[in-house]
Amino acid sequence: MNKNSSSLIVLVLAMALVSCGKKESAQKPGAIVQTEKQKFRVDTITSALDTLTNPWGMAFLPDGRLLVTERSGAIRIIEDDKLLKEKIEGVPTVYVHGQGGLLDIQLHPDFSKNGWIYLSYAKQVADSGGTVIARAKLESNKLTNLEELFQALPLSSSEAHFGSRIQFDGKGYMFFTSGERGKKENAQDLSNHLGKVLRLHDDGKVPSDNPFTSIIGARSEIWSYGHRNLQGLYYDKETGTLWEHEHGPRGGDELNIVEKGKNYGWPIITYGINYDSTIITDKKEMNGLEQPVRYYVPSIAPCGMTMVTSDKYPNWKGNLLIGALSHQLVMRVEVADKKFVKDERMLEKIGRVRCVTQSPDGFIYVAMENPGKIVKLVPVE
Repeated sequence: MNKNSSSLIVLVLAMALVSCGKKESAQKPGAIVQTEKQKFRVDTITSALDTLTNPWGMAFLPDGRLLVTERSGAIRIIEDDKLLKEKIEGVPTVYVHGQGGLLDIQLHPDFSKNGWIYLSYAKQVADSGGTVIARAKLESNKLTNLEELFQALPLSSSEAHFGSRIQFDGKGYMFFTSGERGKKENAQDLSNHLGKVLRLHDDGKVPSDNPFTSIIGARSEIWSYGHRNLQGLYYDKETGTLWEHEHGPRGGDELNIVEKGKNYGWPIITYGINYDSTIITDKKEMNGLEQPVRYYVPSIAPCGMTMVTSDKYPNWKGNLLIGALSHQLVMRVEVADKKFVKDERMLEKIGRVRCVTQSPDGFIYVAMENPGKIVKLVPVE
């Protein structure tokens, strides 16, 4: 090897080390991250959550405590940005099966008055299971008065695609998602709950103005259909817009605006292909089927979503923040008049992002799996 070759190798290795250092910088405690429109510090709140079954949902109590669901069936408590050893008692038994387990958690909009906490989780029945929506009261760190409001049918032994996110519109209605359990045909079948966005009153009753209540054989809880595996949901109360994202197969992840009674196309149309590279359909659009606001090829594996409404991030207000599992990042999505404008990849390689939420005092919290970790994005001037 000549001298020039040796020098070139040393230079390449040095550049690689610098590059690696840049990729890892966002993961260091207190790291400062400069994005297109916002500089922030990444503060680690905890890295001690269940590393095998991962954190899934987050919800802030009025007293400032953060409740975090672990898919294994625990609800953890973070107080003053510190993880407590104590856990919430009285959590219902969950079906920890593949992607199933204890999933989302949300407070009723009038929690301070009625005390209801809502959960989505997989429940086992015989050798099968399905997604359940339930609510309970919280008394001295124990769930009481548990009520099951909904059970997704049919039950399935599949390990895949349980959904499931919950959102309230502040008008007495609850929206939530149910994946198609790995069976494509379910998404177009109105006789089941799978591959759907569903809508109920907050007490579990079916609204009379749901779109399919008068259709014989259709499930009256359905709001929209033709979905795959929906793991992001956000209701924008300012505009009355329900945002949803879902996993495509190999490519074709979608960001959608969900509207009453509409068909979002899976698997008749898709921008994705099968995991073995075979074609699902040669159609990407069709009359009567909704197009996504944004789609991703290759897949980023979206999970968790919020909209920035906080004054702490003035240049992000109105932007969606979407977690990504396979690409291990947070995607900032700019929208205007319900149309996609641009997006920005942030916190790349930080970990498999499962949930993104905004605290009542305006800070963004991000939860990752493997290891089970939560960070807080603190704006820096």
